Amino acid sequence: MKRMTALFSAALLSAGLMSATAHAQQDPAAAPEQPQAAAPATDFSDEQLEQFAEVSQEIVVISQEYTERLQAAEDEAAQQEVQMEANDKMVEAVEEGGLDVDTFNAIGMAVQQDPELMQRVQEKVES
Repeated sequence: MKRMTALFSAALLSAGLMSATAHAQQDPAAAPEQPQAAAPATDFSDEQLEQFAEVSQEIVVISQEYTERLQAAEDEAAQQEVQMEANDKMVEAVEEGGLDVDTFNAIGMAVQQDPELMQRVQEKVES
């Protein structure tokens, strides 16, 4: 469940980055549990960044579609069902794009913290 929430959060973050719109970002209380000695990887290959850029564009579309459905949901149970379906679609898009969920999330986090890396990803989106 943590993995799905992390993917959904990363997807929303990447959607905000790729569409250049200001999305309200929520930082889930369940942060990934990693020892502090292990710094997040920031040395991603051009191929991984290309895959991230392509998948992020698909995530934007999925996110927009499911955001509308989420807002139209009548109750909390319906909202959770929409969120789970959105997460499944996003996981599928990431895996079909050649990345695993953890790598996609790691790139998403690194892009947020590294303006140079963000620039590289945006160049890949534009090309």
